[in-house]
Amino acid sequence: QVQLVESGGGLVQPGGSLRLSCATSGFSFRLYPMDWYRQAPGKQRELVATVASASNTNYADSVKGRFTISRDNAKNTVHLQMNSLKPEDTAVYYCKVHIGWNDYWGQGTQVTVSS
Repeated sequence: QVQLVESGGGLVQPGGSLRLSCATSGFSFRLYPMDWYRQAPGKQRELVATVASASNTNYADSVKGRFTISRDNAKNTVHLQMNSLKPEDTAVYYCKVHIGWNDYWGQGTQVTVSS
């Protein structure tokens, strides 16, 4: 079955960096676009970044120039490098894949940006 497991979250000071990873299994990873979403307390889940199967990328305006999404097809893993973090980046971060009629999500990893 499809599984996605995020890791790499934590507490970081403003201006700091974190690298999130999403390890996947159960599907042909290289064929599918992968997304990172985030959900802050009291807010709707929002799309942060997408990497296509051909490694084209797209970003939310709020993270352009600070976040970089990448994929490692040999390891079935997608990463999110987050630099120049701001308090407003605080959220639970999720990876997602859409296969057929279904969206598959990981359990999420908490990112807290605070001094």
